[in-house]
Amino acid sequence: MSTAFLILIAVFVGMALLRLPIAFAMLAAGLAYLLAGGKDLALAAEQIMTSLQQSYVLLAVPMFILAANVMNAGTISERLWGAANAMVGRFKGGLGHVTVIVSVIFSSMSGSALADAAGPGMVAVRMMRDVAKYPAGFAVALTAAAATIAPIIPPSIPMVLYALFANTSVAALFLGGVIPGLIMAAALMLAVAWLARKRGLPTGEKISAREALCHLARAFLPMTLPVLLLGGIWTGAFTPTEAAAVAALYAMLLAAFVYRALNWKGLYAVFAESLRSSTVVMLLIASAFIINYAVTAEQIDQQLAAWIKSMDLSPLAFMLLINVLFIILGCLIDTGTLLLVLVPVLLPTVKALGIDPVYFGVVIIVNLMIGLVTPPFGMVLFVLSGLTKTPLAEVSREVIVFCGALIAALLLMVLVPGTVLWLPRVFGYTG
Repeated sequence: MSTAFLILIAVFVGMALLRLPIAFAMLAAGLAYLLAGGKDLALAAEQIMTSLQQSYVLLAVPMFILAANVMNAGTISERLWGAANAMVGRFKGGLGHVTVIVSVIFSSMSGSALADAAGPGMVAVRMMRDVAKYPAGFAVALTAAAATIAPIIPPSIPMVLYALFANTSVAALFLGGVIPGLIMAAALMLAVAWLARKRGLPTGEKISAREALCHLARAFLPMTLPVLLLGGIWTGAFTPTEAAAVAALYAMLLAAFVYRALNWKGLYAVFAESLRSSTVVMLLIASAFIINYAVTAEQIDQQLAAWIKSMDLSPLAFMLLINVLFIILGCLIDTGTLLLVLVPVLLPTVKALGIDPVYFGVVIIVNLMIGLVTPPFGMVLFVLSGLTKTPLAEVSREVIVFCGALIAALLLMVLVPGTVLWLPRVFGYTG
């Protein structure tokens, strides 16, 4: 490891400790590496522009962000809540189960945990606190944990980014996330059922069959979106990248013309917010390209692969070790950094051990999503705590049970690769 790379690490850690935006910390660290190594700073621009030009799949990111923002601006979140309440609201702790089901449905449209938390998540918190009188910390913690399902069930922004670095199939990753997402939902619902019995949480409102059908009918069109996207991808009607544009267009047509819940002023606000969010994500990706150039130039990924190979670890032992490491790092480091910087470093080792890249990608992304709700630096916890004015300490206490449920689901995926790979292989994946 050269002096220049040590300077890169020092600059990144220093700026991160100062709580500066991660993208700026990565960019400054990359530039410091080039300066310390005596390289032309123009190399940074070359790496960014060349990498972006070759990354057609990245066009999916702003499109999925736009689709999620359109759904949150319209009445789609409320319609999904009504449908989920009709399905599971009558059980003990019913609104907790409804929260999980809403996240499952919305995850098939947005691909972002933060979009889920800020959209239907806010509806869920309001209903659990004001209607069912659940403790505020419990309501926010459950909503945050359920939001982690959004990037696992397709579409998924993190899976698009992983596919970029791993050079693997986005469609296979999307299919690989379906069963793990449902496993996560089941684990959270079991945790809710246990807590509802232990704490005596109230039974949800019972509604008639006619009312239930009415709620399901109101949410029918949004719920057809995942079928449209996956069906279109696997029939060849459009690519995964084009599917993102289809999702955004479909959401706009529903919100603006079918439900008439979005006027021109609202649409402008949605585009402005989507532009801001997309800029943040793309700046993070561009900065990661420079860091990854430094990693490649130093051959750190190859050295790591050789070191792990010398340890003679089995694929299962490697997966268990890496997941424990990422669970710990997820408590302390931004998940975007882990995905865009550390995961690419591990890919040569994954290949050398014969681990399927789709299986590895889905498992690691589940791990990273758990990091979003793990104290003390879980991003979704911060967002929901701020939006709901609920003390972060109270939310952190309540979220521990749900983190345990998600880690148990993760362990099942690690031990049983078929939970990830079965569905892609049914549709022809042979990787």
